[in-house]
Amino acid sequence: MRFERILPAEPLRPYVNYLVISENDSEGEYRVLPGTGLVAGFQYSGRLSVWENGSMKGLSGAGVTGICDSVRIFRNSAGIGTILIYFTETGLSAFSRLPAHELFGKSVSLDELFPSQDVRAMEDRLSEASDDAKRIQLVEAFLLNRLHTRETDRLVTAGIRLLRESGGLIRMEELQRRLGTSASPFEKRFRERAGTSPKRLASLVRFEAVIRDLSAGKSPGDVAFDHGYFDQAHFIRDFKRFAGETPDQFRRR
Repeated sequence: MRFERILPAEPLRPYVNYLVISENDSEGEYRVLPGTGLVAGFQYSGRLSVWENGSMKGLSGAGVTGICDSVRIFRNSAGIGTILIYFTETGLSAFSRLPAHELFGKSVSLDELFPSQDVRAMEDRLSEASDDAKRIQLVEAFLLNRLHTRETDRLVTAGIRLLRESGGLIRMEELQRRLGTSASPFEKRFRERAGTSPKRLASLVRFEAVIRDLSAGKSPGDVAFDHGYFDQAHFIRDFKRFAGETPDQFRRR
């Protein structure tokens, strides 16, 4: 199995955290934990399915997954090859005018964001590309050609910065006060650009920090305390809601 992160071209960095080349010779299932950014992908070989509503649903060869607040289970065919695009929290809105919150909890075809003929042509070019460098170049060109704005929403970006600085612990009333805005219009703008509400994104920021610390070997008790959980039962319940298992089960994987 291969999972290689690559920094995008400089003009894409305000909108894309990194690209990934993911390959696996063997068929298998894998779990994807909730995160704070949307993810798009192009399969240049093989097929991918997702567990949804009690059964496996085949996915398009080019798709995007919105913000999720629970673990998702994917199944890949043997010989799969994928280029993944990990957007920043508001990155997708620079390329598509579709409100990002309409993708919440969904994995859909890129046809819903871009003209289908452009997506099919891109899939064909990727399947014919001879190496990783060419595939990355094609994906970057695809994105740059669809970059409809280089401006970011400063209010939403400032809100995300405050969420991250607080580790997701800032109260929404304090967030709005520091931004000098009111709840309703801010939440609407935030959901359209970041794909979810400020409150839910705060909980995902906190969850990502918890995962980093558990993966680094910290004990669940220490992690719970460090991230503002003063009740172990609350920590376990919150973690299980996102990860589908307890912190101890996660550490044993």
